[in-house]
Amino acid sequence: MKTTGTSKTKQRLRYVIADLFTGAIAFWVFNIVRFYLLHEYSNGYATLWTFLGSTKLILEQCIVPPCLLGIYWLSGYYNEPFNKSRLQEFTTTLFSAIINTIIIYLVLLINDQTGRRTINYEIIIVLFGSFFLLTYIFRVIITNYAIQHFRKELWQIKVLIVGNSKVSRKVAHNLSKAERNVKYHVAGFVEIPGENQVKDQNQVIPFETFIATAKEIGINQLVLAPENHDDKKVMKLLSVLFPLDIPVKISPDTFSYVTSAIRMKDIYGEPFIDLTGPAMGDSSKNIKRSFDAIVSCLVLILLSPLYGILALMVKFSSKGSVIYKQERIGRHQKPFYIYKFRSMYEEAEDKGPQLSKENDDRITPTGKWMRKYRLDELPQFWNVLKGEMSIVGPRPEREFFIKQIVEKAPYYTLVCQVRPGITSWGMVKYGYASNVKQMVERTQYDLIYLANMSLSVDCKILIYTLKTVIGGEGL
Repeated sequence: MKTTGTSKTKQRLRYVIADLFTGAIAFWVFNIVRFYLLHEYSNGYATLWTFLGSTKLILEQCIVPPCLLGIYWLSGYYNEPFNKSRLQEFTTTLFSAIINTIIIYLVLLINDQTGRRTINYEIIIVLFGSFFLLTYIFRVIITNYAIQHFRKELWQIKVLIVGNSKVSRKVAHNLSKAERNVKYHVAGFVEIPGENQVKDQNQVIPFETFIATAKEIGINQLVLAPENHDDKKVMKLLSVLFPLDIPVKISPDTFSYVTSAIRMKDIYGEPFIDLTGPAMGDSSKNIKRSFDAIVSCLVLILLSPLYGILALMVKFSSKGSVIYKQERIGRHQKPFYIYKFRSMYEEAEDKGPQLSKENDDRITPTGKWMRKYRLDELPQFWNVLKGEMSIVGPRPEREFFIKQIVEKAPYYTLVCQVRPGITSWGMVKYGYASNVKQMVERTQYDLIYLANMSLSVDCKILIYTLKTVIGGEGL
């Protein structure tokens, strides 16, 4: 019996290869029909084979199928290769086919106008039908292949339930009995200190050693099932689970902060909510990441002269390095180094970590000007390009301050669901925080963002940020 670690990668690869193959066949079939539809309008080719063998068609045949994969990836179809609902598979394939048809028609076929609307409509229908039918048929075959492997228990999703009370046994029973397209195998239960522990034949893992055990036995998912639904205790558990970088799920009746934004994919799947991903659809997540990467590349290239000028200004303003790097905590509590143009004197934190405040004498004159227009943040587009940050997302903090924030506001742990950002709703509406109390207050805006996270909200935050930058309201 195999777990879904390598099977998941192979299943995703099956979808990619099938989509590439069906895209090539569908476009080839379409071009055959296209030749006969346009032949009477003097398409310039005497026979079908001279048409298909033309340099233009061969080039299109090589370029189009890989480009289709870009749309399929943006649709989010490859994000989760298992546990797909029939409706999701149908609608995602349908909309992808519509978008691919529109793009190909506008880019490649717009010059094939005949003057007759019926011919143009036929071309569009054949193009759409080829892409949709072939792609959908092969996807259903691959999906059914996975379902059969789960039903025969050749594949399984290995789950560790965090909790060892009667509640955890009920959760395990629900997982094993519920009808779904995947097979869950409960590998064990984790003791939570203070609970009424159950003693039976199941494997029980001490809380102190379960992280090592989870990595050793290849756990695919964690299900949080505490005996008592105490908000503070649940959040402390999450702070331990997030760094494992595997899905952490929880029952909808467990915690109000978490379950306030139930997503459609949660309704389609098992009755548990994934806490390790933002409240966005797979398509939106991929579009957001693509936008981040493209914009970061453009900023780093187009604003390179400005980077050079700012670097010289920092160099001559005071002694020390031009670029200041500092360890911050990112998505799933993974540490990374954030980059900025140095805005403080070199010895600014000789006495330990400190937050900046109004009229801070540690800030250089050049640094004060850069902060006013948020120019010191520009090097962070490199962090975005590397995938450590996003353009929009909760601001990353240092571990030193996170520990203090969590003591006052345990729900801060939820911020680790997403990549931190260069700008955020908290920065736009609240601004810089000069003490832990203000950091906690600003976190409320980050929670609002997480509960309403969408591409349209990101656009609004970017507009507000531009207003702040242009108006010099960064301080």
